[in-house]
Amino acid sequence: MIGPTAWRSVDDGLTIAVRVTPRGGRDALAAGTPEHFAARLAAAPVDGAANAGLVALVAKTFGVSKSAVTIISGETARLKRLHIAGDSTVLAEIASALYGPRA
Repeated sequence: MIGPTAWRSVDDGLTIAVRVTPRGGRDALAAGTPEHFAARLAAAPVDGAANAGLVALVAKTFGVSKSAVTIISGETARLKRLHIAGDSTVLAEIASALYGPRA
């Protein structure tokens, strides 16, 4: 089965691609395109507030601590890549569940 490329299992967790919309109302992480998740953040992109909000949102969604989530690229861009430390199988199941059942 060929699935979305929005996430990839790695030895120590999962990497995910996220497209961020700051000042997007309430915080939400959902399926985006097959290439990335879509994150809406209430925070403005000022003084790292949106990045901090994204880390907190991803940590809550995947059930890990904030210290387990790291932005590995795209600090100042809308498209970001994050690393989530933990059990890659469990994290991949959560990522898959966000996209819902596939045909």
